[in-house]
Amino acid sequence: MSIGKLVLQFCLINFLLISSVLLRDASASSFNEDATLVHHDLTVELIPAEHELVASDQIELEVDPQVTSITFTLAPTLHVESIAMRTRSVEGGQRNADKVVPFTSLRPPEATVQHLVVSLPRERGRKMTVVMSYRGQINEPPKEPRHLRFVTPSETAGHIGLEGVYLSGESRWYPDIAGSLSTYRVTAQIPQEWTAISSGRKETETTNAGKVSSTWVVQDRSEAFTFVANKFVFKVREWKGPTGQRVDLQTYFFHDNAGLAEEYLEAAAGYLDAYVRLLGDYPFEKFAVVENFFPSGLGLPSFTLLGSGSIKRHYVQPYALGHEIVHSWIGNSVFNRDDHGNWVEGLTTYLANYYWHELIQDVPQAFEQRRLMLDGYNLYVRPETDYAVTQFLQKHDEKDNAIGYHKSAFVFHLLRQEIGDEPFWRGLKTFVSSYRNRPADWRSIEEVFSRESGQNLRWFFEQWVEQPGAPLVSLGDVHARRMKGEGDGETWRLTVQIDQIEKPFRMTIPIRIVTQKTMVTKWIVLNLSQGSVAEFVLPNQPLRVELDPDLMTFRRLTRHQLPPMLNGYVTDQQKTVVLAFSDPASPLQQIVSRIADHEQTGSQRTMVIALKENLLPHDGSILVLAGADERQAVQSVAQESCGDRVALGERGFQIDGQAYDGPKLAVLFSCHRANVPGSIITVLYGVTSGAVEKPSRFLFYYGWHSYLVFQDGAVTKREVWQGTPDVKEVRLDESR
Repeated sequence: MSIGKLVLQFCLINFLLISSVLLRDASASSFNEDATLVHHDLTVELIPAEHELVASDQIELEVDPQVTSITFTLAPTLHVESIAMRTRSVEGGQRNADKVVPFTSLRPPEATVQHLVVSLPRERGRKMTVVMSYRGQINEPPKEPRHLRFVTPSETAGHIGLEGVYLSGESRWYPDIAGSLSTYRVTAQIPQEWTAISSGRKETETTNAGKVSSTWVVQDRSEAFTFVANKFVFKVREWKGPTGQRVDLQTYFFHDNAGLAEEYLEAAAGYLDAYVRLLGDYPFEKFAVVENFFPSGLGLPSFTLLGSGSIKRHYVQPYALGHEIVHSWIGNSVFNRDDHGNWVEGLTTYLANYYWHELIQDVPQAFEQRRLMLDGYNLYVRPETDYAVTQFLQKHDEKDNAIGYHKSAFVFHLLRQEIGDEPFWRGLKTFVSSYRNRPADWRSIEEVFSRESGQNLRWFFEQWVEQPGAPLVSLGDVHARRMKGEGDGETWRLTVQIDQIEKPFRMTIPIRIVTQKTMVTKWIVLNLSQGSVAEFVLPNQPLRVELDPDLMTFRRLTRHQLPPMLNGYVTDQQKTVVLAFSDPASPLQQIVSRIADHEQTGSQRTMVIALKENLLPHDGSILVLAGADERQAVQSVAQESCGDRVALGERGFQIDGQAYDGPKLAVLFSCHRANVPGSIITVLYGVTSGAVEKPSRFLFYYGWHSYLVFQDGAVTKREVWQGTPDVKEVRLDESR
């Protein structure tokens, strides 16, 4: 080894050691709150054609006098030109010349962030202002993620380009200190034909020399500042709340979608009307619906950023626009505590995706949302890979979605059942007002709802939030005995046993009792034992008992209890694609290619076979991709599992007793496989090759229903076939 290499190696080792010490000290400072970032006064020019920004940030800090250095984070592609400390004279507060301070930029190889370690003079006050000038590129074009559903947000933290500007806090386009909550004043300069939109209130806007300059002010402490710019058509209307609050509702749409503005403004007003009654005054001065140049559905302080495709598809549903509006309170006003369990998505999902349907008394859709939550958990979360709700931080896959969104949402439904409606809604409003502009965690939620309900809820949060799993509950013995009633009448004593398999949970669960004359719902309290027995006195003879038919409790269900659907195939550990078409140019071929592409980075492989002599694999789930030329063979293999529910014809098909006829028709249907418990057979069939072109592109987006009918690629009908419910006929006990 040469002397030069030894010196180089020694320098590298020292650099890494010094870096680790500085980062450790800086991390300790930020977590010990020895240095607090209070306010940004940021001036920035954006140059889309060059992917570039030029910026200067006056950063107000509160720093413990003993601290000798502060570490800021910044994007590694940005070059810091100078850092200075702003000083004032003792007499009259006049500003002196800024004092340049030394700093070190630490950029580990392939790091996504640079750490700027700024040395501080010893003689200074607790409050200080640091001025940082920097420039560089933010050029991370959105990437399409690998995902079977294919309809997911593109991935980027930030991008400056001719197609648009999107700068989130994650892009680190301005200097920050980890864990800071600060206020902002941002003056941004963009090309004249562009329009800017960001968090906060627009204070001024001027045009000069072919450039537009606008100033945005965020007066409440916030986790981050997001800035967006593009060529927008702007519309606005005023909304007035029940307390007299006034909010500007705005749309920033591209020219092609500008005609949809009124639909979005009207929908936003309806959601605000509803949610201010539940959550209190809207926390910002505006709510804007902003069109994005890449697929997204982001809820940000005072605006939402939606991809063009979503805007075109009238993205005004409660799970869509309603969800983003609820985030104005939950997540963008009350923050999630860093590195703690993410409760934000669960509560937002409960209020928007689910509770909205209760609010407008849409009983079938409320049931459908509970079904989707339970189905998602039971399909995508295997017991051996389950984890506690409090461990969920962000969504990476369907398992995270099932735990962090669906189970977490159901936890709030269970909490509401446990303490009652009045304490629950009062507690929710108290929680939002108490933690406005502050971080909260699951313990914060427990404390507020325990206080508002007057109950000790430690057991509830320990069981449902801090521990993984869900109860596996089933009906045991169900019998009834005739009893003598008043006079010549008679009554019936019904005894119902509920079994808990594996780990028992403390919970209540409803049963539906069907008698000779009526139906009645009763709730049974389950304790921490394997079995519980309840008795009921009824005026009529009970015929059968159904366990939780309306899906009001969160529990484990077997795959055969779930409705048959495409996602049952997707989540089967053993699955096969059956090719039942002869045209090599068929759109069905792209499904096979996408499955293969998705599996490149995983260990699981899907078997692909041709349909021969009507023979199918004996095990696992099956996806049959069917062309009209193989119609009779497909009908034969499907009939074994689907019976007479589906009949494929030369000019169309019949499903659920309804006939469909025409060359542009396609159908996707799923049935439980006969004699293969827990597995599914799913068939995609088009009357012509062109009829399956669009369904083939978005096939895995349609995973939650038992069948869908497509006309020229558009869904015209979707239905769910019931799984196998837990029902017991009542056994008569003749003993007296």
